Amino acid sequence: MGLDHEAIYEAYKSEKKPVVSIDDSAGAKDADGKTVVIDDAKVAAARKALDDAAAAIKYKSDRTTNGSTVYASVGDQLDMLYKDIVAGKVTTSGTWAKHIKAVKDANPKP
Repeated sequence: MGLDHEAIYEAYKSEKKPVVSIDDSAGAKDADGKTVVIDDAKVAAARKALDDAAAAIKYKSDRTTNGSTVYASVGDQLDMLYKDIVAGKVTTSGTWAKHIKAVKDANPKP
């Protein structure tokens, strides 16, 4: 199993001498070519932060560009709201509320 290069770079980017190269067999090195001792807990925390950031981006893009789960255009949403107002249905049973709920249900927050 290889090293998690992305997480290691992330974990050590703020160090006085950050990791500048990684080799799965030789380990991580700083700019002076010295071996950096990898702290597994630090790398795991960095991996979690990277995964969380990726999930947030995916969540946002899924809710705005994912075919059947895309929000209707602003114009269409305003039309739904207008029709709901005229019909006295500005409630959770209105067209607009059902549309928004369907998108949110199809794309739950991570």
